[in-house]
Formats: sequence, C-alpha cells, structure tokens
Amino acid sequence: MRIVAIKVLRDFWMRHPVAKPHLEAWIDEVRKANWQQPAEIKALYRNASVLKNRRVVFNIKGNDYRLIAAVAYRFGAVYIKFIGTHEDYDAIDAETVEMEL
Repeated sequence: MRIVAIKVLRDFWMRHPVAKPHLEAWIDEVRKANWQQPAEIKALYRNASVLKNRRVVFNIKGNDYRLIAAVAYRFGAVYIKFIGTHEDYDAIDAETVEMEL
C-alpha cells in the first residue's frame, strides 16, 4: 500500500519521539500490505476499528496514540487523516476529521 501524507507521521514523532519506532513499524507493515477489504486489515491489526467512509483507527504503542487512515482499496493507498494522543483522539470525530496540511 502507498501511504499518503507520511510527512504528518514524521512531524508527529518529532514532537513525540517515543512514538517513532512504533510508527516506523506501522509504516513498514502497511507498505508491504495489499489490502483489498477491511477484514484483511483486521487480520493483521485485531484491535483496529473499521469505521464508515473506508476509515480505520489504528492503536499505536499500546493505544497511547491513535492513527486514523482512509483506505482506498482499489488504488492501493492509505491516506493519513489523523495522528494524535488518546486525549487528542477523544476530542475529534473519527469519521470526519481531516489533516490540516
């Protein structure tokens, strides 16, 4: 899968260095994936939450951080919509949030 807006993740781990190895591992796994349907994501990330609008919430570093991505299965792309702490996540609507670029 191709990850769109990966710079957002790099910017995040500059502010939260402890997240860096966990986000790098997520990036490596996603790049190797070829997801065709949500069940394939759940098979790899059993704690991921599949939302409507092709969005998926990933728990990063034991749920210390939350990453929301929109998955375009047909195009093989994952679009980063949000990365933040659990507290940041609680303050947003996961189904509509968009990254501010």
